[in-house]
Amino acid sequence: MTLAQGGEKGRRTLPQLAHGSAANQVSLITMKKVMTQKFRLYRRSNGRFYLEDNTTGKQESIGTSEKAEALRLLMARNEADQQPAFNAQLARTYLAAGDPALAKRTWKEVMEAFVAARAQRCESTRDRYDQAFREPIVARFASRKLLDTRPEDILQLLKDGTVSTNMYFRRLHSFALTLGWLPWPILGYRQWPSRKYKQKRGITWEEHRLLVDTEKNAERKAFLELLWHVGAAQIDLVSLCAENIDWNTKTITYFRRKTGKPCVLRFGEEVAGILRRLPVSGPLFPKYSTLCSADRATRFADRCVRLGITERSKQAGVPSVSLHSYRYAWAERARAAGYPERFAQEALGHASAAIHRAYAKSVRVELPPLEEYEKAKVVMLPKAA
Repeated sequence: MTLAQGGEKGRRTLPQLAHGSAANQVSLITMKKVMTQKFRLYRRSNGRFYLEDNTTGKQESIGTSEKAEALRLLMARNEADQQPAFNAQLARTYLAAGDPALAKRTWKEVMEAFVAARAQRCESTRDRYDQAFREPIVARFASRKLLDTRPEDILQLLKDGTVSTNMYFRRLHSFALTLGWLPWPILGYRQWPSRKYKQKRGITWEEHRLLVDTEKNAERKAFLELLWHVGAAQIDLVSLCAENIDWNTKTITYFRRKTGKPCVLRFGEEVAGILRRLPVSGPLFPKYSTLCSADRATRFADRCVRLGITERSKQAGVPSVSLHSYRYAWAERARAAGYPERFAQEALGHASAAIHRAYAKSVRVELPPLEEYEKAKVVMLPKAA
């Protein structure tokens, strides 16, 4: 027998090894696993362990220098690649051990907890969120379990919903993550579709005069006139009482219902004439204030339709107006008149300059020639003694 023949006789192939002893079979299984593993482990000179993808060659740190921990993470990554469905169920089992209610928790519970948390800030804020979560599209989604929600489920919800659906569900998703009810983000920050808001505009002087001149009710007429001069939100203006007016300093002081931010407005003779027509004690608008915001908005929209404002806006290719358009108009007028931005922001009660600029962005400002502006500034300078 030659050496080569002896070598061939002593070599055992994998199929032959499979029919050998139990120990040999265990070795075979281990060899096959090593050969089919997606990731391999190695250690760099800095003592940190890294994983390398055997398919793509991509390398990543696993954030540990402990060998036992690194081997455990390696095994978990390889098992997750080989048995994704099983490992998803295994993850639920581990999570349920820490929070038994996690596996059964639905989006409805998240909505209820979210509304309860916002109720501590302002009642109107709570009502706004509560109304948003009662929308049919969102209400149907509420029964879905958090852990069973897939990215495509949320994307379909946002596609079927409105801009408000996108805005409120983003907050729900973040709220669930903050509470630990979601162990990981379902949609990453960059995967959320961008929000596209409808175009809005301020009401024009002509439209405002048409509404005021045709209004027969004295209370509603005064309300519209004050909206034009003050620019307050409808809920804030309609909630004013005579006690909010200081005639000595000619100021109107109130707290915004939406943000709680204080607003102090100084008024002139035109506003003073309007205020003198209103009650000297109690609510300035005793009947109009009994309506909810939605009813006031609906009645205003109906008047715009009857007066042809809506149809003319449609023909001009611009959005129609609403009660909120008075705030846009005030911001646009202030910018066009050169009113300091920080004063206008305080007057409207805006929390940030970015929000205020969004209100005033549609106005076209005509700038005076620099030479005339310089001359005007020179005239205003005090003369030297």
